[in-house]
Amino acid sequence: MNSFGRTDQSLKYLRLLSQQFPTQQSVFTEIINLQAILNLPKGTEHFMSDLHGEYEAFLHILNNCSGVVREHVDDIFGDTLSEDEKRELCTLIYYPHEKLELAHHMHLDSPSWYKTTLDRLLVVTRSLSSRYTRSKVRKAIPHDYAYIIDELLHTHPNENNYRVRYHERIIDSILETDAGEDFICSLSDLIKRLVIDHLHLVGDIFDRGGGASKIMDRLSSYHSFDIQWGNHDLLWMGAAAGQPACIVTVLRNNLRYGNYEILENDYGISLRELVAFAERTYRPVPEGVSGLAAMLTPLMKAVNVLLFKLEGQIIMRHACFDMHDRLLLERIDLEAGTVRLPDGRDYALATCDFPTLDPERPYELREDEQHIVDRLVAEFTTADHLHRHVNILYGHGSMYLAHNHNLLFHGCVPMNEDGTFSSMNCLGTWRSGRDYLDFCDEIARRAWRTHDQDALDWMWYLWIGMKSPASGRLVKTFERTYIDDPSCWQEPMDPYFELTRDEGACDAIMAEFGLIPGTGHIINGHTPVHTSEGEQPIRAHGRLLVIDGGFCSAYHPKTGIAGYTLISSSRGCRLKAHQAFESVEAVLARNADIVSETDRFDVAERRRRVSDTDTGVQIREQIADLRALLEAYRTGVLEERL
Repeated sequence: MNSFGRTDQSLKYLRLLSQQFPTQQSVFTEIINLQAILNLPKGTEHFMSDLHGEYEAFLHILNNCSGVVREHVDDIFGDTLSEDEKRELCTLIYYPHEKLELAHHMHLDSPSWYKTTLDRLLVVTRSLSSRYTRSKVRKAIPHDYAYIIDELLHTHPNENNYRVRYHERIIDSILETDAGEDFICSLSDLIKRLVIDHLHLVGDIFDRGGGASKIMDRLSSYHSFDIQWGNHDLLWMGAAAGQPACIVTVLRNNLRYGNYEILENDYGISLRELVAFAERTYRPVPEGVSGLAAMLTPLMKAVNVLLFKLEGQIIMRHACFDMHDRLLLERIDLEAGTVRLPDGRDYALATCDFPTLDPERPYELREDEQHIVDRLVAEFTTADHLHRHVNILYGHGSMYLAHNHNLLFHGCVPMNEDGTFSSMNCLGTWRSGRDYLDFCDEIARRAWRTHDQDALDWMWYLWIGMKSPASGRLVKTFERTYIDDPSCWQEPMDPYFELTRDEGACDAIMAEFGLIPGTGHIINGHTPVHTSEGEQPIRAHGRLLVIDGGFCSAYHPKTGIAGYTLISSSRGCRLKAHQAFESVEAVLARNADIVSETDRFDVAERRRRVSDTDTGVQIREQIADLRALLEAYRTGVLEERL
C-alpha cells in the first residue's frame, strides 16, 4: 500500500483525487476496473520505418494492418467462407467507400448483400473487441453510430429469442433507412482501429517519394502513434523553421526525385524565381553528355552551388562539427576542371559551369543568390500546411523512445571503435550516449521555438553529421554530384552499425537508456536491409531489429522487398516482410493484396498482458494512489462527499 504521509503536498494531491472519486464506493469501483484492465492482453503495436513518401503502400499497409486483418478473417471464418468471399470481405474492410461504390456500379448491393456483409463485419468486430474493455471499445466506435454498434457487439446467437429479434430489427432498420453504407464504413474503420492499438514510425517519413504530405494528413486523424525523427524528417523540420541550408537541401532532394508536386501543390512553395535565376545564370546540359553531367540542368546547378555555399558557412561557424574537410568549393580548380579532395588526389569535375563562384570568397552568396535564398526562407516559414505537419512531428515525435522494454531510434547512438559512447561538443558541453540524444531532442525543439542560429545550424548537422544520431555517416553529397569516379563516393559509417551486430554493444546501449538488457529490443530504421544479398534484419540474437526494408521504390532492387512491419502483440513479436504494392485499383478490381512473409521470434511463453507494459506501470501507480485515498477516507483524514 502506498501510504501517503501527512505532508501538505500529499494531502493536496489526495484532495484533488477525491474530486474525481468522492466516495469509498467510487474508489472501490475504479480499483476493480484497473485491476481488470491489468489482466487484459496487451494492445498490438505496429512498427514501421523509412516510408519516404510512399503514400499508397503506407496507406494499404495501414488499411490491411500489415496483413493481420486477413489473418483474423481466416481464423474467424475458416472454411465457412470461400477464399474469394474472404478476399472480398478483406478488401471491403480496407477500402469500404471505394468497394461500396464498385458494388453499386456492378449492381451487387442488394438488401441481402448488405445484410450478409453487415453480419460478417459484426462477427469480425465482436471477435476483435473481446480483447479490450467495453469502455475502450466505446471510445473507438465512430460517434454517429456509437449506441447502435455497442448494442450489436454485445449480442450472441445463444441469447433469448426476444434479444436476438431486437438486434435483427436494428439491422433491418439500418437497411430501411439507407444507412447501410455509412454503417459498413463505420464498422470497417472500427475493425482497423481494434487491430492496431498503437503505431510507431521509426523515422524518415519525408523525401524520395512524393506522398509525404498525404502521409502526414492521414496521421493527423490517426488514433494513436508516435514518431522517432529520422534525418530526413529533421531536415524538413529545419527547413520549416527557416534554416537556409536545410531549405535548399529539401529542394535538391525533391528535384532529384522529380517531386515538384509536394513543394508546389501540397505546400504552396513557389520555385518561379529560383527557376528564372537558374535559366539566366547557368548553361543548359550539352547534347550527347552522359553520367553526372547529364543530370546537371541549370536548376540543379543553381541549387547545388547555393547548397555548398550555405553548408560552408555553417561549417565555418561551428568548429565543433569537425567538418572542415567538407569545405570543397575552395578546392576547385576551374582552369583545370578538377577538384582536390582531402585524400590529396585531383578528380575531374562533371561540369565547370560555376559562374557565381568567387575563388577568393567561395562561400559568399552573390546579391542575386542571397535574394533567392531570402525568398525561399520566406516561402518555407509561411507555408501553413507544412507547418501543420511539422507541428505533428514535434507533438508526436522525439529523438528516441523507451517504450514497453524496447528502445526506438532512427539511426544510431554514436560510438567509438572500442564500444564506448562517442562524445560530441554540444555548444560548449561535451555529451555522449543518452545525454547526447537528449541534447539533440532539446536543440531540435529550440530551433522550432526560438529560431536562433545555433539551434537552426544544429538542425542541418542532425540531418547530415557523422556524429548525428539520425545520420551517423560521412555524407559525400559533393562527390556524388560532381565526380563520376565512384571510388570517392564511399560514405564511412559510425562504428555503432558494426558493433551492434554483437550482444555486448546492444546490452550497453539498453542499460544506458535505463532498460534491462535482454528484456526488449533496439529498433532502428535508416539503413536498408539487403535481404536479396542474405542480410538479416534481426541481429545480435534478437537484441537489434533493423526494420528499414525499403518502402521507397528506388530501393526495391537493393532490398529485395518493399518494406517491413514489426508487430508486437500479446503472443510475442513477428516481422512482416512486404512485397511491392501494385495499386489501389488492383486491390479493388481483383482483391489483390500485398504479399507478406512472416518471421516469428521472441514468442511469449504466456500471453503478455497490460500489466507487463508501461501502461501497466502507470495503472499500478494509480491503484496505489487510490488505495492511499481509501485509507484517508477510512481514517477520517478526508471526508467522503456522499
